[in-house]
Amino acid sequence: MSFPNARAVMRWILAAFFAAGGVAHLLVPAAFLKITPDWVPFAPQVIFMTGLCELAGAAALVLDDVWSMIFSENRRRASDRVRGQTFFGIELRSLRSWAGIALAVYAVCVWPANFKHAFGGIDIPHLSSSWWYHAPRLAMQPVIVWWALFCSGVVDWPFSDARDECGHDGDVFCESSSSESDPTA
Repeated sequence: MSFPNARAVMRWILAAFFAAGGVAHLLVPAAFLKITPDWVPFAPQVIFMTGLCELAGAAALVLDDVWSMIFSENRRRASDRVRGQTFFGIELRSLRSWAGIALAVYAVCVWPANFKHAFGGIDIPHLSSSWWYHAPRLAMQPVIVWWALFCSGVVDWPFSDARDECGHDGDVFCESSSSESDPTA
């Protein structure tokens, strides 16, 4: 699997998880209210807004992929077609980057709720109360932050050598190929 394809697959998986989380925040807010730290003001409204933000972030993360698949005249890579595409005046590649940043910040902001859930002995239906659930969940939060930034193209670490000769992150079509830019080829 190529670097841009792996990044796109990661983007869709992350969008699916955030969309599911957003739906859960909207449909079963009582479970999230249990684990919301006491210092959060207007907790029910915050839970509702976080659900909307998760849905918006998930959609924005993949909107340029969807837009490219729907409105392209040929079947080249979606990332090749996105350059210059706009949606209601918003440059889609920029929207993806902002979505990645917003979802990463969101993941940091909800981490205290995960700690309260783990250390507060709070039982939530359909979720384990054991450390077999809580330890990996707490440890994965920094990975989720990186994942959001990586799949949205904000960071390349640890794959920074994947940049092409044009300086792109491997997720953008480069006008020149290595055979055209290398006179010895």
